Order: sequence, then structure tokens, then C-alpha cells
Amino acid sequence: MSNLPVFKNEKNHLYLPFMSNFYNTFAQPFGWALFRIIIGGMLVIEGWPKIVAPFAQVGFVENLGFYPGWLWSPMLAGMQFFGGMFIVAGLLTRPIALANAVMLAITLWFHIAHPYGDALLTQAGIEALNSGSEFFTANGIKRLADGGGTFLASVQLKAELASIFWTAGALLIAAFGGGYFSLDRLLKKQF
Repeated sequence: MSNLPVFKNEKNHLYLPFMSNFYNTFAQPFGWALFRIIIGGMLVIEGWPKIVAPFAQVGFVENLGFYPGWLWSPMLAGMQFFGGMFIVAGLLTRPIALANAVMLAITLWFHIAHPYGDALLTQAGIEALNSGSEFFTANGIKRLADGGGTFLASVQLKAELASIFWTAGALLIAAFGGGYFSLDRLLKKQF
């Protein structure tokens, strides 16, 4: 048996009981809708270039082991772009969020398994940087002084953290559904 308390009357267990109605009728429903819109909206933004060029990722998906690439590349584009729209609207929320969570988990695995590396510049690039080439700005010289290793490490970390956030967000949406402000609720149908 769990040691977690079961609150029969949540209001009696809040530090500020008078906030109960605010939490239940405003903060939770609007907060969840905002979270769902942010996750879905970012999928739409990330999916737009893939919709414009649906076969651009054929080589990428085949390198991940998904054959044929001509099938998976447009599916990835549609899942991100149209799936993101469905998540924003809260329509068929759970299955679409789950499908995107799987795709995002694969993206996370890819970022971890295929890091950017420890150098952005070749030896010739480093020599051009050190010679005071006019091709580099002062900020570029500072950022690439180590061949770009520090810059790539920060890009790598950001890619991994973004993938963790998106994957976790999609999984939460898949678990809890569209919420109060969703088409699923309006249609009175959910998975």
C-alpha cells in the first residue's frame, strides 16, 4: 500500500485554500492548454521545412535504418507538421502525441549516438583563423579559437536538452490528453 496521502478534499490541504477555485478553474486548464500549444506549435515550426521538401531527409532516415527513405521522409514531415497542428487543436491528441513522442525519442537517441564532434574547423580553417583572415568577425574568432570544439559542445548540449524537453512533453500530452480546452473534449471523444 502506498504511503502517499489521498486528499479527499483538496481545498483543506492547500497552504492557501482560497486559491483552490483559481487553480482548478483557471491555472490548470489554461496552463495545460498553453503547454500543449507550445509543444504542438514547435512541432509545426520544425516540420514546415520538411513539408516544403518532403524528400529532403531520405538519406537521413535511411542512415537511421528506416527503409525505404522515400516513404519515411514524407511521413516524418507529416507527423511533425500536421501532427503538431492536431496537438495544438487537441484533436486525436493522445495517439498523435504518442507517435510524435516515439519520433522525438529516436531524435534524442540520434543526437546522443551521433555527436557533432570536437572540431568545426579543419586544420586549414584554424590556420586561416589564426592568420587574421577577414572572413572571421571578432566574435567568430573568439568562438572558434579552439577549432570550434566549445561551440559544438554547446550546440550538442542544446540539441540533447531540446530533444529531452520535446520527448517528455509529447509523452505527457499522450498520457493526459488534450485537456479542458481541446477539440477532443468538445467532441466528447478521446482515446
